[in-house]
Amino acid sequence: MAVSPFTRRSVMTILFDYLALSLLSTAASAGSMFSDTGISSRSDLFGEILRDEAVARLNELGKVSDADGYLERTFMSPASVRVGNLIRGWMEDAGLRTWVDQMGNVHGRVEGMNANAAALLIGSHLDTVVDAGIFDGSLGIISALSALKVLKTNGTLGKLRRPIEVIAFCDEEGVRFQSTFLGSAAVAGILPATALQISDKSGVTVQDVLKENSIEISEETLLQLKYDPGSVWGYVEVHIEQGPVLERLGFPLGVVRGIAGQTRLKVTVRGSQGHAGTVPMSMRQDPMAAAAELIVLLERLCKHPKDFLSFDGHCNDISVESLSNSLVCTVGEISTWPSASNVIPGQVTFTVDLRAMDDMGRESVIYELSNQMYQICERRSVSCVVDRKHDANAVICDSELRSQLKAAAYSALKKMAGEIQDEIPALMSGAGHDAMPMSHLTKVGMLFVRCRGGISHSPAEHVLDDDVWAAGLAILAFLETHM
Repeated sequence: MAVSPFTRRSVMTILFDYLALSLLSTAASAGSMFSDTGISSRSDLFGEILRDEAVARLNELGKVSDADGYLERTFMSPASVRVGNLIRGWMEDAGLRTWVDQMGNVHGRVEGMNANAAALLIGSHLDTVVDAGIFDGSLGIISALSALKVLKTNGTLGKLRRPIEVIAFCDEEGVRFQSTFLGSAAVAGILPATALQISDKSGVTVQDVLKENSIEISEETLLQLKYDPGSVWGYVEVHIEQGPVLERLGFPLGVVRGIAGQTRLKVTVRGSQGHAGTVPMSMRQDPMAAAAELIVLLERLCKHPKDFLSFDGHCNDISVESLSNSLVCTVGEISTWPSASNVIPGQVTFTVDLRAMDDMGRESVIYELSNQMYQICERRSVSCVVDRKHDANAVICDSELRSQLKAAAYSALKKMAGEIQDEIPALMSGAGHDAMPMSHLTKVGMLFVRCRGGISHSPAEHVLDDDVWAAGLAILAFLETHM
């Protein structure tokens, strides 16, 4: 049967930063979508496991939700617990020994020929945002388990020269507690004990939620979750790109150079609550109007950082130039009290998500933003509190892992589509990933998978079945280098 060709088109060096459509990526050549016919009969491609079963499992996970009509799984919710049980069963199906740790992370491990060797960790997250797609997080877990199942099926799982451990992290998105990376940060040993007392909107703490699920955790046992750095060889994560670069280049897979740093802020503006019809405009201390001005300030600063930042001790010209290409800022949540149409609110709270590839530049933006916010609030006679809820520095992926993942991706695509003359694309990630906290424990590497339209955090999120296949085949090739 005929195979759809891996269409080639030459492209020049592409300046296209992931965050501002100007990522620097030297890559020529491109690929078409892989055909569903012809290649599936080849025994070395393992289509039944790496594509058919993997896609079925992704669809199955996508149906497990805490909400009716859309996908939502937050930290230790009933749906997250059910998904964890499903994943644990699939880990055992792949020949792994499994357990759930005291933060709710699901682990599966095979010791290989030398249980005392440093382990390769592969992971991603099982939680989702609200109204999510089915691939974000889940794809990385399923791809790893599919590749390991192939090794089990071939009778080569025991020939691995080092332990391999797959971890399905309990919380990466930070939706419920507004504190991202609860799972991976605990494993990496950078989750502060105070995180156990963070509460959700209902006043329930992280510790409470774990206890509700029969998991007892204390400050002491939290510290014990940290892996010994000497026991870990490295960490690898497969993830959808969540951007348009791979689709533009026509490649199913790309290796990740690094991940942008991120800060999350919670801004609380308090004014004078009053009757909407009786308080004159000139006498109002309206936190809603103040919050609106603060949000517009944020947008202006992030669109034009050069107009706000000076070359002083807080910033330099290199940082400002980097910000011009990579800085993105988002207000994703606003709440008011008492939230009635005929009441001037007494309090307005909103979130800020700020990301940039340059850590010094990101700090400069926060410094300038906070200063100007306090000035606006003082001028409007309202109080303003800016709380930093989350910080993660930019991460550069390990060069050795990058090279190995690049070779594995090349091998996979070559098997599926024939000769490929040019290099696998290298990209920067504007989205945060579990690889960020894991970089505090060990070297990290990431593989991106093409997604349609670059859309993510949406039900429209979509990955081709054959691209799921390519991801699993690449992880299989990577694992075979550890035999």
